[in-house]
Amino acid sequence: MTPPWSKPLEVDRLADGAEQLVFAVPLQELPGLQSRHGGVGGEVHGTARFLRQRGLPVAELSVQGAAMLECQRCMQPMEFPIDSQVRVALIGQEAEAAKVPEDLEPMLAPGGRISIAELITEELSLGLPIVPLHAAGGGCAARAAPAAGEAAAVTQKPFAQLAQLLKRD
Repeated sequence: MTPPWSKPLEVDRLADGAEQLVFAVPLQELPGLQSRHGGVGGEVHGTARFLRQRGLPVAELSVQGAAMLECQRCMQPMEFPIDSQVRVALIGQEAEAAKVPEDLEPMLAPGGRISIAELITEELSLGLPIVPLHAAGGGCAARAAPAAGEAAAVTQKPFAQLAQLLKRD
């Protein structure tokens, strides 16, 4: 059985009824997010409120939770907090983007249908870091100081003597 957040919804019907949907979505089940941020885990929850603005169906999306990503410096898991609010105008075709007010982001809803999963995937694709890294001073193992008894890594300077070699006559 497919989860309710993955089913396409009729945006006009939702906007006309000023519907509000509550969701909880495991991130590993969003194929669009997995293709952009492979191995992402965690869960988000929130609400999607639909309404009309200037004749266009609008979704107000509020998403909270945490994504589990892999730090690209130390290759260890890291938690990335998510707290996002966005308002998008749901348009049926790209030609309608010119009608979208400046305070809204246009989002394509082909045939007037979109799923909560598509809304979340779009928002998180823009909000998650392209190169996940632990915060400065955070838990990154690659930045950790050497343990007692271990020698600190020596910095190699391959061109340090180049100036002297070039001065030869």
